[in-house]
Amino acid sequence: MTPAQCRAARALLDWSQQQLADTAGVGVVTVRQLEAGSSQPRRATMDVLRRALESAGIQFISQGDEAGGDGAALKP
Repeated sequence: MTPAQCRAARALLDWSQQQLADTAGVGVVTVRQLEAGSSQPRRATMDVLRRALESAGIQFISQGDEAGGDGAALKP
């Protein structure tokens, strides 16, 4: 998950950074730093953030997918 994908996923869900942090069980500073690209969280932290978003209905799109680029979408 890229910083842009994280921001896009939150926007699709209409979640604040705090809501994502609370749902994933991480600090809001972690979400801020990830989205700003100022630090790369540990793999385990990235996993819980991604799972929180996917559980809420987000589907991540990677460059190899049909869409042609990285992104995030609501699951159909």
